[in-house]
Amino acid sequence: MRRISSVLFVAILCLPLWAGAQSTGELELPEGADVRVIVDVSGSMKDNDPDNLRQPAVRLLARMLPEGAHAGLWTFGQYVNMLVPRDRVDDAWREQMIDRSAEISSIALRTNLGKAIEVASDDYYTDGDLSRTDFVLLTDGKVDISDDEQVNRAERERILGPLLDELAAKGATFHTVALSAEADVSFLQTLAQETGGSYSVAPTADALSRAFVKALNAAVPQEQVPIEGNRFSVDAAVQEFTALIFWGEEETSDTRKLSLTDPDGDTGRVDRPATAMRWAREPGYDLITVTDPKAGEWRLNGELGEGSRVTVVSDMRMVVSPLPPVFSEEKPLRLQIAFFEDGSKLTDQNFLDVMEVRVTITSEDGRSGTKVLSQGEGADSGIYQDIIGRLPSAGEYKIDVIADGQTFSRKFSGISRFDVPEGESPASTTEPSPSESEEPAPAKGSEPESVPEPEQQPEPTPAEDDAAPGPIDVSAVEEPQAEAAETEEAESGLPIWAMIAGGLLLLSAVAGALFAVARRKRKAAPESREATDKEDTSATEPEDTAEEQAAPETEPEPEVESAPEEAIPVADDEEEDGAEEFGLEDFDLSEFDDLPDSDGDEQQKARPADGDKPGHRDKREP
Repeated sequence: MRRISSVLFVAILCLPLWAGAQSTGELELPEGADVRVIVDVSGSMKDNDPDNLRQPAVRLLARMLPEGAHAGLWTFGQYVNMLVPRDRVDDAWREQMIDRSAEISSIALRTNLGKAIEVASDDYYTDGDLSRTDFVLLTDGKVDISDDEQVNRAERERILGPLLDELAAKGATFHTVALSAEADVSFLQTLAQETGGSYSVAPTADALSRAFVKALNAAVPQEQVPIEGNRFSVDAAVQEFTALIFWGEEETSDTRKLSLTDPDGDTGRVDRPATAMRWAREPGYDLITVTDPKAGEWRLNGELGEGSRVTVVSDMRMVVSPLPPVFSEEKPLRLQIAFFEDGSKLTDQNFLDVMEVRVTITSEDGRSGTKVLSQGEGADSGIYQDIIGRLPSAGEYKIDVIADGQTFSRKFSGISRFDVPEGESPASTTEPSPSESEEPAPAKGSEPESVPEPEQQPEPTPAEDDAAPGPIDVSAVEEPQAEAAETEEAESGLPIWAMIAGGLLLLSAVAGALFAVARRKRKAAPESREATDKEDTSATEPEDTAEEQAAPETEPEPEVESAPEEAIPVADDEEEDGAEEFGLEDFDLSEFDDLPDSDGDEQQKARPADGDKPGHRDKREP
């Protein structure tokens, strides 16, 4: 795959974002992780977690933490207890974590968050460096160390002040999970944002396992293989895989049915696992680990809830650069993807040429856009890269990277939030072209009655509407082609000869009747148009030619007033029609490449205009 030109990419909700292949440093295999889990055991948890689902959520983390990482578990209320000491993750450590999770309860009187953070962040084992340490903090309350609210406020300020500054300087990262609306959301968000971590809300105890997995994935991104329908493929390089399958919304332990079939047709179940298969069932999820799996296609028989995944341990690895918790147009998200085998980056062009790397970005309401990446500069770089710097709506986005080769596939999933500066709409991040910025000027210079003319300024408004759920009009966002298309579309609501006459005579006080006549004339044969012109304009054409300057003096006010009232709705209707024709699900956004280079120009000439391809679907999608 040779380097293609910088591409206008990922218009989630149909607004394009600029992107380009820029080097952001050399990718390397991530070093060993250090994960410290801090769990609230205060008495309020009796109401917010009545079934004590913190226990299976903690067991899920224990089973999913990668071999060789370091981890520990702390619980807190009024006091702090190191339930599982920080140590290297192996089978013995996992068993200890699983056993001691049964001691998680809801009996403490206070919520001493500051003390819990101080104790768990002991940097003795890391020689004062916490740059590779991630904290997963779960709580349902606020800082509560005293009956005196002033004492609690002072403690809160201490945590978010000197203590947070100290931990951030050491490189610590906090991933916070709020369980309950009573939690101090602002406090937890600040901890996460100031340290580059993630923030989640588990609206119910049932959602707690998913929130923990999200935090774990942010702390220690794990390599996956994609699930297509209920099937996934395992290649010969996979040494072990773990299938985390969440239950469906209506499923219970009594109704849950799931089995796993290997490439030879042998099927395992929770009560009868197959050879080399470990199966754990907890409320809300099944976790299946298979060692030395057979290469080929595996099949999951049963319902796969949202967030289900298959992670793998393999010598053949896809490494994705870390996702920032927040990105914006000023601080874009820079993606880099590379492949490693036995610790060395692969640059073999024979391997890279058969590899297709796709990036899919999905908004919170489920709409998504996909782009195929190319390699960066240098034929032997082995790095696929892109920059994501503009989206039409602030919010949280899921980012999936899927590599698909002939006998090899890998998947990476992550979450990041696109931020828009306060007081600035996402649509306004698109810089207006000169024609846009100059457009209001003629209106200001015209007669007072032409004041409605500047109402054409909100041409970006459709882009703002794009951020709302529903189909989107792609033609409203391309620069500069889309801008020209909009202008022609708006002008097409008026006849050409009427514009030549000054754009004034056609729309009189009886605008509706004349519009009907004008439309019939455009559809009529040239001969009938001539005849009609002679009948209807015989009295007006002399004014066009002989008294051209008198025309604006005789009928300017009614005509200029009525023109915006009739013309603007026509253009809006056409844009709404276009919006109904296009949706993010219907096309591959990588087609919209309009950067002014030679490759881009050739692509522009080769592809049809947006309006010519309503409902286009990416051929690569199933």
